[in-house]
Amino acid sequence: MRAFQLVGWRQPPELREVPVPEPGPGQVLVKVAGAGACHSDLHIVQAPGPLPGFTNLPFTLGHENAGWVERLGPGVTGFAPKDPVIVYGSWGCGVCVNCRQGRENYCQDLGGQGPGLGGGHDGGMAEYLLVPAARYLIPLGTLDPRRAAPLSDAGLTSYHAVKRSLHLLGPGSTAVVIGAGGLGQMTIQILRVLSAATTVVAVDTDAGKLETAKRMGADEALISGDEAITRIKDMTAQQGAQLVLDMVGTDPTLRMAAQVARMLGHLTIVGLGGGALPVDFSSPPHECSVASPYWGSLTELMEVITLAQQDKIKMLVEHFPLQRANEAYQLLHDGRIQGRAVITPHV
Repeated sequence: MRAFQLVGWRQPPELREVPVPEPGPGQVLVKVAGAGACHSDLHIVQAPGPLPGFTNLPFTLGHENAGWVERLGPGVTGFAPKDPVIVYGSWGCGVCVNCRQGRENYCQDLGGQGPGLGGGHDGGMAEYLLVPAARYLIPLGTLDPRRAAPLSDAGLTSYHAVKRSLHLLGPGSTAVVIGAGGLGQMTIQILRVLSAATTVVAVDTDAGKLETAKRMGADEALISGDEAITRIKDMTAQQGAQLVLDMVGTDPTLRMAAQVARMLGHLTIVGLGGGALPVDFSSPPHECSVASPYWGSLTELMEVITLAQQDKIKMLVEHFPLQRANEAYQLLHDGRIQGRAVITPHV
């Protein structure tokens, strides 16, 4: 089969021929319909050398995956060939306290590092993906797996980041989403669904993405800069927003996040831009909690799929065949993907 693999650090991944995996006891082979291209993949590809927890090269990229069940290993029940499924991407040990609570993203032994992230499992940018346990598969029902794949990360990460702060939101509250790309667009929709009375402000440097943010439900769409900070302060009686979600994570966006957050609020860092949050006695504001959530739980992904099945959230996707995967990543790097690029091995 064909697989899009990282073969060297700071080198473009390559399309290679590799054997089709055979599912063993408890395992499932999935025929990949779509694999999302994520900014975290770019951080891996551009790394000067192995990151913590990474195994040796080569490995197949792709941690946002959906498709159809191809073959079941011995002992697997609950699924049948051709069932459309989405793959929960954070694979843990399955036995620690967090894993047993469904929070394998916070596995105490493996760190929840799943397929395509260099943790010993090949990802889904290939014609087939070997899934180690059926518990990582969630039925999609009538959802198209070619479009649903990004829900497993872009959807789940956004959902978890919002849900953990819902107690701060409600009538009169404000949430600021910094970065209106694929993650930001999904976050705006989830805020609208989970806390309809919250005023949602989108901030970005790209006017086109801000237009999309407005269509997705943002009440305000502001070009990043001092004027945006002033506007948010004016909107909130100089108090700042109850929730600030930085979907970019660079030095400038984190500085802005600290300036527009409020006392006793939440400042949530989602983006992997490599920036550092300036911290002193008065910044961020007093008792403003700072967190960097990582993906979400298995049950939260089930909730995300339910919202998508009810047509309450949707991901803008642009499809690329496997042989154009490097082109998709270049467009992602250049900021020219409006939503999410999805690699489709079977077209």
